[in-house]
Amino acid sequence: MSDTAAPLAADPVKQFSVFIPNRVGQLFDLTALLAKHNVHIMGMTILDTTDCAIDRLIVDDPERARELMAANNFAFTECDVLVVEISAEAQLKGVLSALLTVEINLHYLYSFLLRPEGRSALALSVEDNDLAASALNTRGFKVLSQRDISR
Repeated sequence: MSDTAAPLAADPVKQFSVFIPNRVGQLFDLTALLAKHNVHIMGMTILDTTDCAIDRLIVDDPERARELMAANNFAFTECDVLVVEISAEAQLKGVLSALLTVEINLHYLYSFLLRPEGRSALALSVEDNDLAASALNTRGFKVLSQRDISR
């Protein structure tokens, strides 16, 4: 179990939303750029829209990713997300139950591609990160910081 929700405010997990034109090879270009500079994609989901794809991603080195995307003209925004560690698919119900208990609205979630030490994790976009983290900690879930997912 993580200590409290307070350390998360100092080291929250950063999510980038990258706006990629709907053209062949654009996602490849982004992922190749990050890989070339040893920035690892820990979690990713893509939402397709008419004009572009929105690639939401979490990396192990957000500062370097931010520099690379800006220098290579990738349009992006960033926000903090809540990341909770799970050990089995069955724990999804417990995560959702913890959020329901404190009446937190879940905007979206996606799973990590990989995590250090081979553990699974879910990225959550919620109304109130601090309240959600507290509810998850109370239920015995480990809420991760950016430091926890960095290599």
